[in-house]
Amino acid sequence: MQITPDGELAEAAQRLAALASKASPRALTSLAGGMNNRVFRVEIDGGVPLVLKSYFHDPRDPRDRLATEWSFLTLAWARGVRTVPEPLACEPASHTALHGFVAGAKIAAGAVTDAHVAAAADFVLAINDPPHTPTMLLPASEACFSLAQHVATVTRRVGRLSNLAPGAPLRAEAERFIAGRLRPVWRELEARIDREARASRISLDQELDPADCCLSPSDFGFHNALEDESGRITFLDFEYAGRDDPAKLVCDYFCQPEVPVPIRHFEPFQERAAIGLGLDSAVRDRCRLLLDAYRVKWTCIMLNEFLAIGAARRAFAEAGAWERRCRTQLAKAEAKLSEIRGL
Repeated sequence: MQITPDGELAEAAQRLAALASKASPRALTSLAGGMNNRVFRVEIDGGVPLVLKSYFHDPRDPRDRLATEWSFLTLAWARGVRTVPEPLACEPASHTALHGFVAGAKIAAGAVTDAHVAAAADFVLAINDPPHTPTMLLPASEACFSLAQHVATVTRRVGRLSNLAPGAPLRAEAERFIAGRLRPVWRELEARIDREARASRISLDQELDPADCCLSPSDFGFHNALEDESGRITFLDFEYAGRDDPAKLVCDYFCQPEVPVPIRHFEPFQERAAIGLGLDSAVRDRCRLLLDAYRVKWTCIMLNEFLAIGAARRAFAEAGAWERRCRTQLAKAEAKLSEIRGL
């Protein structure tokens, strides 16, 4: 979809290009990608293209997606990290930002290699290079700093699914899955986490020391990455980023469903993260205790399509058939929950 220069978004692109000392945009073309936002390639006179990002905002979702991503990108660039888009200019009033264009293609599900996983680990360590100052950013979305907070986060996610949108397609099927499978599995897991933590003498309520936290990209994985012809990977979409527990970063990374990371990388990845971040064995213990909990969390995330606010975000980002999306997400949720063994 191409937008004419006199449209609202094109006008925002004009203002942002001027702020960034770039040539005047002459065309905007919609790009596929963002699940919650709209993204456009911006053609400018006599220069490489840019990217305009229009961020979702809604009174029911108080997260400032623009400010969060802008803070993360500017910090990454200040630290010399170049495996993220360059932040050029932002305009909070119009919920838009201008970034450098990144060439590349999506990594296909099933195509993740050892080199890809190594690049992801390199990126995590690069954004946490000394000085190790995770407090430079606000807490990430759903940040957790104790085992009890991790458990409470998943419990809230499960609880939210008690109120599916009245008009949601396949609502009855989703409700049967939630009541018959999701809730019972989570009850068993919650009890297991408590039991195993106590057996290992791990406090559920002890909060992490700030030095044991990390700067996390959040929603991190190859679903938010592009690979160019040389094999260089650029990571995208940081609207949930911030200070967090490294165990949450690791568990989220191995639970995101769109471009799954083979589970055989789980222990080597968490080991490299722990050593690179200078953390002790406690982070490994939290990863072990929480991996299945994050499988439940991601099951819930996939079912956001059945919630009113989830449907609103998707409609903003990409017009499409709600029923088709609900059917797809329900199938993904069932598959994700089936990864949990022994329950």
